[in-house]
Amino acid sequence: MAQYSTHLTLLFAFLVSLSVQVQALSPEYIACQLQKSGTTSPLSGCPSGTLYVSLTDSRANFKTVQAAVNSLPQTGNATILIGEGEYFEMVNVARSAPLTLLGQLDPSTAYEAAGNASQRNLVHIWNNLYVKSGVTDEETATFTVAPASGQNFGNTDFRAYNIDFENRAAKYSISQALVTSISYANASFYGCAFASYQDTWYTGSGAHTYVVDSIIYGQTDYLFGFGMAWFQNVILANRACGGGITAWQGTSGTKNGAYIADSKIIRSPDANATTVTDASCSLGRPWNALAVAVYLRTYMDESIRPLGFTPWSGQGTIPSTTYYAEYSSSGPGASTTKRVAQDHILSSAQAAAFTVEKVFVGTPAWIDFNYEY
Repeated sequence: MAQYSTHLTLLFAFLVSLSVQVQALSPEYIACQLQKSGTTSPLSGCPSGTLYVSLTDSRANFKTVQAAVNSLPQTGNATILIGEGEYFEMVNVARSAPLTLLGQLDPSTAYEAAGNASQRNLVHIWNNLYVKSGVTDEETATFTVAPASGQNFGNTDFRAYNIDFENRAAKYSISQALVTSISYANASFYGCAFASYQDTWYTGSGAHTYVVDSIIYGQTDYLFGFGMAWFQNVILANRACGGGITAWQGTSGTKNGAYIADSKIIRSPDANATTVTDASCSLGRPWNALAVAVYLRTYMDESIRPLGFTPWSGQGTIPSTTYYAEYSSSGPGASTTKRVAQDHILSSAQAAAFTVEKVFVGTPAWIDFNYEY
């Protein structure tokens, strides 16, 4: 944990140097999330029926997150409060009814306004499985939301607040090692962190995902998938430059793709110095000929290549049927004068077509729009 905490501390210092000010809290859940002192119940302020997980507190219902998830009935809303600590486990959420996971917060730091919300997180869920003989990409995920066998669709409204998820398979990844895998489900994450190297974040088939006020670390295709993924006010931290930040398979007649809005792309403080140099990282590469990636009002540091996007390995060009786009990019890597021809540089009128409501075709009830960031 010391190594990971050091990385977060370095990134926090970088954000302060940029004068990034974010105050992110959930008005609905903050009273539950704050650690309690004295004889006050740790579940004070929590929704009725909330389960409590802790590695050290004897009052906890469970010592692992997975045990708490497994105990839930298949119907009804459920909430799980996770106490401070490092949880070495793989968590799989297969129930279809709504579920919310809450990471405990320290009252002395929960209201700090500088930096990104994940800097105050006390809960870390991690594993170290990677792709090898007999282990597929999705099976390496530290955290999975997907249907149980025989179900057509998984969780209809999954939410996680102030939890850091990590795959520690290798310092400079020896193979694909997922952190988060979402398939055939609706899932949203608030003030979280996701850390790996190759294939950090996966929005699979039939999935709709929303990530806000969070940090995502990776090096190769670390935002990838088939479904519909919106990243709002996130920090994408390049640990190295392999493939592209995004790698997507689009589907004809849908808006499936990766949408990054009001965010920042930076060289991670723990980056591989030999691979993350000026103009060395790509914004994305096409996993198929209908790949979609849209960057809106995003800061890009000097690590971003002038061409922006790159062909898939072994292919000479990016297919004209892809949809890559940028609007109002800023920072040293934001110049669009040398971008590939397939990158659409949007006008303000064109960019107006890309909002959460328009991409998801309506206002998703599974997103917490009251979360303050």
